[in-house]
Parts: sequence; C-alpha cells; structure tokens
Amino acid sequence: GTTGTAGGYRMVAGRDLPPLLLDDEEAVAVATALLTAAGGTVTGIEDTSVRALAKLEQVLPARLRHRAAAVSRATVPLVRPAPNQVCPEVLSVLAVACRDHEVVTCSYRDRDGVVTERRVEPHHLVTGHQLWYLIAHDLRRGGWRTFRVDRISEVAPTGRRFQRGEVPGGDPAEYLRGVLLSTPFPHRAELWVAASAARVSRVLTDPLPGRVRDIEDGGCVVALGSDTVDGLLREVLAVVALGEPVTMTASDLLRERLRALSA
Repeated sequence: GTTGTAGGYRMVAGRDLPPLLLDDEEAVAVATALLTAAGGTVTGIEDTSVRALAKLEQVLPARLRHRAAAVSRATVPLVRPAPNQVCPEVLSVLAVACRDHEVVTCSYRDRDGVVTERRVEPHHLVTGHQLWYLIAHDLRRGGWRTFRVDRISEVAPTGRRFQRGEVPGGDPAEYLRGVLLSTPFPHRAELWVAASAARVSRVLTDPLPGRVRDIEDGGCVVALGSDTVDGLLREVLAVVALGEPVTMTASDLLRERLRALSA
C-alpha cells in the first residue's frame, strides 16, 4: 500500500491480499464455512482451512469470537473414510475454467479404471450424492458429458476460449439428476417399504441416484443404484433403520453382505 492522496491497495499477482471488510454475519459465516471445510470432501484442504480459521479468530471482535467458538464447541465431526475426495488444485482449475470459458485438457478414469485423455469445455460444477461433478462439452467425442471430479487428474488450461452454450434443458442440477437417474449402476436394489416416499427420501444419503415413488397401499417403492456394494448397502440400511416392514429384491452379493452384517 501507499500513503497520500493517491494511496491505496493495488491487486498484483504474487502479493498478499489486503484486509477484508466483513460485517458480523459474514464473519461468522466464513468461520463456520472454514470449520465445515476442515472435515469436508475436498482432500488436502483440511489443514489449510484450520490455519485460515485460526487467523480469522485472532482478528474477530470479542462478540463474534464467542459466536464462532460456540459453533466449534457444538460441532462434532463424524469421521469416516472418504475415498471420493477431490483434489483442491483440480477443483480450482476447473472452477476458473468454468468462469473464464476456457478449454482444458485432463485425464479421466472411468468406473472400470480405464484412463482416457479428454479435451473439454467446462460449463458447470455441481455437487450431489456427496460428490463433485463437472458438466462439460467433450470436444473429441462431440457431446455433453458428466465427469466425476474425483476421477479427473492432470487438468490443464489451454488458453483457448469458447462461446458458452446452454446445458440441455437449461438447468445444470436437473441435467445432472437426469444423467444419474439413467446411469446403469453395476449394483442395484429395489425395495418396497411401508412408509411414505417423503419419509424414505429424508433418510437417503441423497435422492439423486435413486427413484422413490408412492404406491396405492400407502407405502413406496425405492429403486437404488451405486457404483459399489458398500454404497448400496449404506442406503439399504438407512431405509431399514426406519423400522418399517421392507421387502427387497437385490443381487446375491448384497444379500450375502446383509446376512453377514446381521450375524
């Protein structure tokens, strides 16, 4: 910064950020978000979030420091394996590319473990089913594609801009929902539950990968799908935990896992 009538801050690449002016609600919101990020689904950002939170708490007024501390004391993280965490660098590059309408290249690993090189026009980042998804136009395959961000690596901007189009249907979230509902998941189960669709939907990890519909007798039918048996098992157990009668059609592998767990 410089002093005098022409003094002020200049934003220059490679320099420190100037102080931020936040109102009370914004400051508490930032502190809460950092606390959440410390145990989030973006791998490698936990320690960074803790350091940023510590710096923020040092400059918070006393009245706000107590509010932020109350959130910290009242929050208990549920730690569990997170194999689908995304790399923050990949997420950052994709976010900038979406903002600047810039073509990127990357490597993508599909559900079978096959890695292919892609050249895409990134349009939107969408979260759902505890995952990050990239909606992009694949230039080499000539069509819209949905990519799981945790399967993307070696992403690099090309410097080439593109004219941003509209996602089919106009709504990125609805487009992703449609893709996931039509995805041929390798592990599936269908449940008949003596409970309403609304009640069952509330206990699922996320309603995106499954169809839940009411039926005439007052119960509902739940069609679930997952890339892994463990993911499907988690959803089935959440429905069973409601304590209502359940009838299930599923693969032998899933039934064996349920029997073993019951034993």
